[in-house]
Amino acid sequence: MSSWPDTPVLVEVWRSGFLESVHRGSLVVLAADGTVVTALGDVDRPILPRSSNKLVQATTYLDAGWSPASAEELAIAAGSHSGEDAHRDLAAGILAAAGLAPDYLGCPAALPQHEQTRASWLAGGRLPERLAMNCSGKHAAMLAACVAAGWPTAGYLEREHPLQQAIEARLGEAAGEPVSAVVVDGCGAPQHALSLTGLARGVLSLVAAPAGSPGRRVADAARAQPWYVAGTGREDTGLMAAVAGLLVKGGADGVHVAALPGRGAVALKLDDGGDRGRGPALAAGLRRLGVPPEPLAPWVLTPVSGGDGVVGEVRAAAALTGGRADS
Repeated sequence: MSSWPDTPVLVEVWRSGFLESVHRGSLVVLAADGTVVTALGDVDRPILPRSSNKLVQATTYLDAGWSPASAEELAIAAGSHSGEDAHRDLAAGILAAAGLAPDYLGCPAALPQHEQTRASWLAGGRLPERLAMNCSGKHAAMLAACVAAGWPTAGYLEREHPLQQAIEARLGEAAGEPVSAVVVDGCGAPQHALSLTGLARGVLSLVAAPAGSPGRRVADAARAQPWYVAGTGREDTGLMAAVAGLLVKGGADGVHVAALPGRGAVALKLDDGGDRGRGPALAAGLRRLGVPPEPLAPWVLTPVSGGDGVVGEVRAAAALTGGRADS
């Protein structure tokens, strides 16, 4: 992949009536049966979904024999938490139930992403910890799955480890296409390249799965406990609380995926890898699935500040809205 595709403008940034910036990218919308109904940009080109892969990944922990003690545990296993106190405590509890300590975690130490928690840590001179890293729930569940399956915990992040082999196979199966590349993610785990269409197809399969199946269990846990998927003030938590039945997972570098049973799925990638345009783009995609504008209002437009007031907005471009004022 030495060249980048020429993709459309998905999001615009307006300041005092002046078009200041744009975010280009690709977006796909699938119908409930998995067929593509909207394709903007190159939706078949492999991307790195980053944490948007976590929902499908989490099904492999259940297949390996891990029995989460609660929906909260399964939700944080598929989540990217903010490092708030209850997030860290829950990840530590998953480890403890498997007879493991936090020093088994292979993710790097970090400060909490939650601003107030991080400020408190810094004021108290507290150092970064592995449990505070946003992927510690995933890593704790990976380790617990290894214990349940009888696999070694040492080397659990190596591509050749049985757990990672299962994850790679499952991601390809759910996406309906083979994983095209495997790299190292920010948390140290293998990261698997898929197309946007494959990413959307995989997450759609979770909400369409039979009740009690691993896929449906992950989807139900995330939707029932959205705070453990993200955290206070985060997009994924807010969207799942606002739209009944919606399953959402953001990923680093401008990726987002969402699925709604009986409606379909949306997946997007912003070329610049930034977060600013994800909310408006995802909201516009969800409007194409028939989600009404009212519950999406906090994400349709992001205010642009000027002085002490608001002087503009970040909003979906015409390629996404078709000129509709409500998107």
